[in-house]
Amino acid sequence: MTTEASFSHLDIETLAGWLDGDRSLTLVDIRDPQSFAQGHIPGSRHLDNAGVAALLEEAPRDVAMVVVCYHGHSSQQAASWLSAQGYGEVYSLDGGFTDWQHRLPSRVASAG
Repeated sequence: MTTEASFSHLDIETLAGWLDGDRSLTLVDIRDPQSFAQGHIPGSRHLDNAGVAALLEEAPRDVAMVVVCYHGHSSQQAASWLSAQGYGEVYSLDGGFTDWQHRLPSRVASAG
């Protein structure tokens, strides 16, 4: 028997509002390290296969988790997987970082 993991879709306006309102959430970016270094949503942490164990250990299960990728496609698979790991409120950002950067260019952080 398999349990269907569930996640929700999240639009850019809602995420921006949550960040403005200081809502508790874990924001993970699953793009490649170079893309993340060049620009990411402030407050997000880069997540790759090497960092999954640390994330599962550190991120509270009772806080919303938002997964960001390039365009909002691969984040859906990651969000579904994270939901199956016991996170109760998991979101995939529709449009991904590409749409965020296009619509909210002043709200992009970079490393360096």
